[in-house]
Amino acid sequence: MTDDKDVLRDVWFGRIPTCFTLYQDEITEREAEPYYLLLPRISYLTLVTDKVKKHFQKVMRQEEISEIWFEYEGTPLKWHYPIGLLFDLHASNTALPWSITVHFKNFPEKDLLHCHSKDVIEAHFMACIKEADALKHKSQVINEMQKKDHKQLWMGLQNDKFEQFWAINRKLMEYPTEDSGFRYIPFRIYQATTERPFIQKLFRPIASGGQLHTLGDLLKDVCPSAITKVTEEKMSELNAENNMNS
Repeated sequence: MTDDKDVLRDVWFGRIPTCFTLYQDEITEREAEPYYLLLPRISYLTLVTDKVKKHFQKVMRQEEISEIWFEYEGTPLKWHYPIGLLFDLHASNTALPWSITVHFKNFPEKDLLHCHSKDVIEAHFMACIKEADALKHKSQVINEMQKKDHKQLWMGLQNDKFEQFWAINRKLMEYPTEDSGFRYIPFRIYQATTERPFIQKLFRPIASGGQLHTLGDLLKDVCPSAITKVTEEKMSELNAENNMNS
C-alpha cells in the first residue's frame, strides 16, 4: 500500500465544485443566495447537510422547515451513495459547478430513505466496510479491531482526515503474502440506465491458472456489454505485455 500512497491521496482529495440552490417553491422571507461548496467525492451528502441547512435557514421561517433532501434535474439524490458516485451517475456530462436543488418539504418517500442523523450514515458506512471484509478476509480483520478503531475510521472520513482514516483502513487492505491476494474482490458496478441499481457477485483476484485478474477481466465477466471489441483487443495486448514482463 505504501507504493500507492500518491494514488490514494489523489483519490481522497478529489473534489466536485457544487452550487446548492433553494427550490423555487420554498417560502422565504427574502431571496435565498446560492451556497457553494467543494464536495469530497468519497464523502456523503449527509455530512454536508448541516452546512447547507444553516445557510438557507437564514431566509426561511422555522415552520416552513422539515426534513431536508436534495435533487438534481428532477432526480432525488440518495444519501447513502457516495457523492462521487451520485455525480458520475447523474451529472458527469454537466458543466461545473454541479447544481443541486435543496428541498425542505414534500419528502419523496418512494425514492429516498429517511436519514435523521449522522449515526444512520455511520451505521451504513460500517455495514459496507464489514461486508467488504467478509469477502476479503472472512471478517477476521474487522472483528479483531476495537470499537475505537471503527470510530477512528468513520471520524477520518467524516472530518476529511486522510492520515487518520488510512491509519486504520490500511489494515483492511492487507493480506498475508502466502495468500497472494484477497479471497474475493468486493465491488459494485452501478448502473444509471437499468432498473437494477448495481451488479455485485463473487470474483476472485487470481484466475485458476494463477494469473492475476485485471479490471478488464472483471468487467468482461460481470458486465460484458461494457466491453467493446476495440477495448477487448487492447486488453488482450496489455495482458500479453504484462505476461511478458512478469
